[in-house]
Amino acid sequence: MNDVSTPTRLATSDGSVYVATRQQLEQVPAWSRAFARQRKDRRYYEIVEDTIRQGFDYAYFVLEDRSGTVRGVQPFFILRQDLLQGSGPRISGAASRVRRWFPRFLTMRTLMVGCAAGEGHLDHEGERQSWIATQLHEALARYARQARAPMVVLKEFPSVYREALAPFSSNGYTRVPSLPGIRLHLPYKNFEEYMTKALSKATRKDLRRKFRDTEDAQITMEVMHDITPMIDELYPLYLQVFERSELQFEKLTKEYLCRLGQEMPDKMRFFVWRQAGRAIAFSVCMINGDEIHDEYVGLDYSIALDLHLYFMTLRDVLEWAMQNGCKWYYSTSMGYDPKLRLKCELHPYDLYVTHTTAPINFVLRRVLPWLEPTRSDQTLQKFPNYAEVWGSK
Repeated sequence: MNDVSTPTRLATSDGSVYVATRQQLEQVPAWSRAFARQRKDRRYYEIVEDTIRQGFDYAYFVLEDRSGTVRGVQPFFILRQDLLQGSGPRISGAASRVRRWFPRFLTMRTLMVGCAAGEGHLDHEGERQSWIATQLHEALARYARQARAPMVVLKEFPSVYREALAPFSSNGYTRVPSLPGIRLHLPYKNFEEYMTKALSKATRKDLRRKFRDTEDAQITMEVMHDITPMIDELYPLYLQVFERSELQFEKLTKEYLCRLGQEMPDKMRFFVWRQAGRAIAFSVCMINGDEIHDEYVGLDYSIALDLHLYFMTLRDVLEWAMQNGCKWYYSTSMGYDPKLRLKCELHPYDLYVTHTTAPINFVLRRVLPWLEPTRSDQTLQKFPNYAEVWGSK
């Protein structure tokens, strides 16, 4: 990556964009207010940079208008990206055989705009977002060439940004879906009412059978803002889930989980389940207004299937959310079959991708729709709002 100790400044049609390190951002008052409306505000980006490394080079675009006033800050990072990640077992299996001899086959140094641990966002709202997107579009490819990162990706931006990010999808970038998250509206008093009003008879019967299997297990739940005192007990449960995941991007660290609670207690809720005093599951959730976001989970797989821990933990989180005024439940991608049966809907995320070399980008625009990860998951097509994954809204 370029040496960002000396800011790189790029002129745009309505101001300029320069690159800053975290230390340099301390002199930018706008950073203290960045992403204030999001659950993952600027504190979250600082925690991620400090605790999730994995070869990521972090920096920030600072966007100024013609008067020199900072109107936005956009985090980014550079890494070597596997172009076939999420493309399905047939394609990835064929590539793995080639990589025995050529380890970097179909990998590329990539500039990613957004967050290394979660979806991407633009700061501010309305016209300010459109202004930020326009200035970024003018500057990104130019800086990527300086940074020797031929691939540029806007990583997992929710579909609500499609209008603001139109300068990308209409001019040089290909918009393709990332694996969507899910969301569930919660206009219910409790979990029992949700089951009765929202779920099919067969699903209700199946859930009640699962919950009966856990009645004698003597499992307790505790909700807290900080899990630092018990991190050594809980972290191995997260690793059990991570190691079973087919798609692995960021790997959380103990320090990451501890600092979330220490520095963002207003946003964090950690759910911990115990049996006979021993931790068997935990869930990392974030609160933002009337939304609860289920970010990560840890499970003891020696008993997870027998005790139906996934469904038990989901029930308890939803019950707590409804009792505490939450109207929306959000969760991350994967495990779509049970979420379909639970009447969740898709929450689409988009990738905006370009290559800084025009002929390669010409080919890329035609290949990417065949490599995007939603093509290999047949369950996604059964969701009633599946059209939104590719759609305009």
